[in-house]
Amino acid sequence: MPDSDWHSAADGRMTLRVETDGRGADVVLLHGWGLHGGVFERVAAELSAHYCVHRVDLPGHGGSPSLESFSGERVADLLAMHFPWPVHVLGWSLGGLVAQYWALRHAAQVKSLALVATSPCFVRKEDWPHAQSADAIEAVAESLDREFDATLERFLALQMLGSKSARDTLKALRAQLFAHGRPQGLRPALQLLLDADLRAEVGTIHCPVGLFYGQRDVITPQGAGQWLAEQLPDAQLITFAQASHAPFLSHEAAFVARLAEFLDCHA
Repeated sequence: MPDSDWHSAADGRMTLRVETDGRGADVVLLHGWGLHGGVFERVAAELSAHYCVHRVDLPGHGGSPSLESFSGERVADLLAMHFPWPVHVLGWSLGGLVAQYWALRHAAQVKSLALVATSPCFVRKEDWPHAQSADAIEAVAESLDREFDATLERFLALQMLGSKSARDTLKALRAQLFAHGRPQGLRPALQLLLDADLRAEVGTIHCPVGLFYGQRDVITPQGAGQWLAEQLPDAQLITFAQASHAPFLSHEAAFVARLAEFLDCHA
């Protein structure tokens, strides 16, 4: 197991749980909604042979305290103060949205982006079919107060729909769910997923971007990745034919190999 390093944020009022392992160029891993940095344990173990890997618990998740307002701008600024040097950033789902804010607001700090099963806009719109309906996300928020554990379990299952390895991958996610403690600030993070729309801005991200998508993903369909590949100046799209929303779990070896190849090209 990697050693846990606990860093105080630069504003002096908030501490994020960060687990760091390895040496080399810095890679920051940002998890999805409802989980924590521990979900990347196996990926980090592979990368740490050549990189210094930082697994962050986002605010309100795992061992990190919550924010009353989980805005993309505020979380990105908090991360930028936490890592005040150039870093590679990998973001999965919600973490990928935060990573986009980070690259937009602190371009000189983000050396490359690996965006995994994420989107600039998580809500379906008339001109944006590559997402869920707002009602589906709002239903998750409404059920948190009534059935917290069951809501998270159902959300995990939704992430695996369509994947041939759904049962094993879901088992791994369930085992990780409360490994860093019970999350305390999930509703504000869901609000960000409802509100955010970075489609008009992402084209100004000029760092190298790797786009990693499962072809069977029902939360962030592959179409979102294809759109990003067309909009971003320096991007490559990498897909996993039998994967759903968590290709780094269901297709670990292939995912790590392609991620390492991407990072090595831009280290």
